[in-house]
Amino acid sequence: MTTSSNTSAQTPDVPAVPTDSPDLALPELKRRLGQISDLGAAAGLMSWDQETQMPAEAARVRGQQMATLEGLAHEMFTAGRTAELLTEVGEPADPTDAAIVQVTRRDHGKATKLPTEFVEEQSRARNEAHHAWIEARKHSEFATFAPHLTKMIDLARRQADLLGYEAHPYDALMDGYEPGMRAAHVRTVFADLRDRTLPLLRRIVAAPDAADYSVLTRPFAPEAQKAFAWRMAGEAFGLKSDFARQDESAHPFQTNFSRSDLRITTRVEPYWPACLFGTLHETGHAMYERGVGERWERTPVSSGTSLGVHESQSRMFENLLARSRPFWNRHFAALAEAAPEVTAGLDPETLYRAVNRVNPSMIRVEADEVTYNFHVMLRFELELALLEGSLSVADLPEAWNAKMGEYLGLTPPNDAEGVLQDVHWSAGLIGYFPTYTLGNLLSVQLLEAARQTPDIAAGIDQAEYAPLLAWLTENVHQHGRSLTPEQITVAATGRPLTADPYVAYLHEKYEGIYGLS
Repeated sequence: MTTSSNTSAQTPDVPAVPTDSPDLALPELKRRLGQISDLGAAAGLMSWDQETQMPAEAARVRGQQMATLEGLAHEMFTAGRTAELLTEVGEPADPTDAAIVQVTRRDHGKATKLPTEFVEEQSRARNEAHHAWIEARKHSEFATFAPHLTKMIDLARRQADLLGYEAHPYDALMDGYEPGMRAAHVRTVFADLRDRTLPLLRRIVAAPDAADYSVLTRPFAPEAQKAFAWRMAGEAFGLKSDFARQDESAHPFQTNFSRSDLRITTRVEPYWPACLFGTLHETGHAMYERGVGERWERTPVSSGTSLGVHESQSRMFENLLARSRPFWNRHFAALAEAAPEVTAGLDPETLYRAVNRVNPSMIRVEADEVTYNFHVMLRFELELALLEGSLSVADLPEAWNAKMGEYLGLTPPNDAEGVLQDVHWSAGLIGYFPTYTLGNLLSVQLLEAARQTPDIAAGIDQAEYAPLLAWLTENVHQHGRSLTPEQITVAATGRPLTADPYVAYLHEKYEGIYGLS
C-alpha cells in the first residue's frame, strides 16, 4: 500500500482542513484517487493469486484480507473529505482534469449509497462462494453451491435497493457494467437477435458438415498449446511479456493492476482451440487496457468504459480476426511447427472451416459465433427470474436445463456442464452476462467502420493487425471511461449500437462456409 503524509488519506473518517482553493484541492483529490487505486490494485493482485497460485488452505484468510483492502478503499472514496474535494475543485478548465472529476463524481454518487459494512460483507461472501463453486463444479454438485448463490442473490437485491432504480432491480446492477443500459432494452435487442439468427442456426444444423472436425481434438501437448497461444497473442496482436503474463485458471479471465501490468489466464483441454481462442479472447481485453491513455493512470477513468465495449475487443480478436481465413493463411505454418500432429494432412482452408464449426454445445466459452448468444440469453432470463423471485435457487438447475433444450436442443448431462459452468454468479456478477452479446454486436460494427480506411482493410485481409490496433487505440481504447459507451460507439462508427452489421456478418460468413443459399 502506498503511504502518504496526506492526513485524510491515512484517516478517511476525519475531515481535513478545507483548502478553499481549486488549485490546492485538485492535487489533493488526485493523490487520494491514486491511493484508492493502489488499494484496488493490491486487492486485485490478491484475487489474481487466488485464481492461479494460492494454496487451498489460504482461502479463509485471503477472504478477510481482500475484504479489508476493499473496505479501506471504499471508506476513503466515500469519506467526507472526498465529497469536500469534489466540491472545492469546481469545474477544471483542463479537459483531462475535467473528465477525472466528472467520472469521480459519478462513481462517488453511487459508492456513497453502499455502506462500508455492506461492501465488506459482499467481499467475504464472494470469497466463500467462489471456493464453494470450485468444489461444487469439481464434483458436479449444485447443492454444495446453492446456499452461497442464495446469499449472492440476496446481496444483489440489497445492492439494487441501496443504489435505487425505476423499472427493475436488474437495471441498477447492470448499470455498473454497462452504464445507461436497461433490462427492457436488452429484452428488445435479444428478441430481435433471436428472431433473426435462430432460423440461421436451424439451417446450419440441418446442413452437411463443412469439414472433418476430429482435427480439433487431435493430440496437442498442454505446454505446447499454451506456448502457441501465447506466441499468437504476441505476434498477431501485440501482447508482450514486457507488460503481460499468462497463467492457468479454472475459468479464463483478464485483470490488470496498471496499463503496464496485464494478466491473462487460459485453460488447456483435449479440444485444443479452447486454449488458443481463450487466450486470444483475453488478449483483446488486455490490449484494451494497454491502450487506455497514460494520462488517466491511477484515477477512476483508467479502465475500459464498459464491459460491452470490452467484449467488443475480446470477441473481435477471438472471432472476427483469429477465426478468419487471412489469420489461418498467415499463421498455419506456425501451428504446423508447434503441433505437426494437428496439421498433418490439413491446409489453411480446411482448418478455417473446422475452427468455425457451428455445433450446439453445453459450454458457453467454447460456443461458436452462431450459438453463443443463446447461452447469454439463457443466463439473462434466469438472472431476471432469480432477482424477481419468480425462480428459486433450488429450481435453477431444472430451469437451466429447460432453457438449454428450448434454445439449443440439448440437456446438460451434469451440473458441471450446466448450471455450474460459469464463475460469474459465485463472484456476485449479476447483470454482467448481457454485455457479452452487446460486445458481439459492437465488434462487427467497429470492424466495419475501421475497414473504411483502405490501409486498415488491406491489413486485415493480410492478417496484419497493427493498423487496426492503432485505429482501435485512437477511437476506443485511449478514452478510458472519459466517454460513455454510446459516445464511443457513435463517434467511432457514426451511429448508435445496432444488430444489423452483426446479423449480416453471421449470414454471409456461415452461409458461405456451409454452402447455404
